[in-house]
Amino acid sequence: MIRRSRALLCVAVLASLLAGCTTTPSAGTSAARPLTGSASPAAADGCQWLPISAAGQPNIKDVGTPPTTVPRTGKATMTLATNLGPVEIAMDAGLTPCAVASFAYLAGKKFFDGTACHRLTTAGLFVLQCGDPSGTSTGGPAYQYAEENLPTHAGYPRGSVAVAKTQEPRTSGSQFFLNYADNPTLSADYTQIGTITKGIDIIDRVAGGGVTPGANGADDGVPKIRLVLQQVTVVYG
Repeated sequence: MIRRSRALLCVAVLASLLAGCTTTPSAGTSAARPLTGSASPAAADGCQWLPISAAGQPNIKDVGTPPTTVPRTGKATMTLATNLGPVEIAMDAGLTPCAVASFAYLAGKKFFDGTACHRLTTAGLFVLQCGDPSGTSTGGPAYQYAEENLPTHAGYPRGSVAVAKTQEPRTSGSQFFLNYADNPTLSADYTQIGTITKGIDIIDRVAGGGVTPGANGADDGVPKIRLVLQQVTVVYG
């Protein structure tokens, strides 16, 4: 189960979904495969940043909101400079203009710097979850936005990167999950923001280290091998 509390951004899979994951996803190929999907129709009208009040919510980190007018064509690269080496993610502003703009804005505000990937799942679902400065799975910025580039069917391949959200629509935020194996039964509800083009071996190493058992069991919790986002940058072009 990927949790989220109230209007906060936790990630990504409901208990009912995980309960239905009866087929164990394969490890996939070592090379990331291209993502498929379609841009959100709402994206043509400009990005809408839906506010969340930070009052009384210590896990919300308020750094303002991105501009509503954002680049809508071209490629972008998000680089995660980590304690274990660099991870690069190729993104497409034509498919996910608002998501790319949000990550570029937050990176420019040093929103992610010094934060650790806080969740690893190793059975039924194979993801490493990052992007929560509070490290609680309930943190994020003081805004949310609509999903884009949703898959045409269930499943996220090894090497793909998607944006976490709650059960409700228009609740994407700063948390993201890296699929280190194929996740064929994961519902097609999460923005496919990009593909890992460098450093998937680092994600494999963290996944191979396993989980520190916690409230969610022995296969869902804090990764034993700590991956810290020392600096995140997004470059268009």
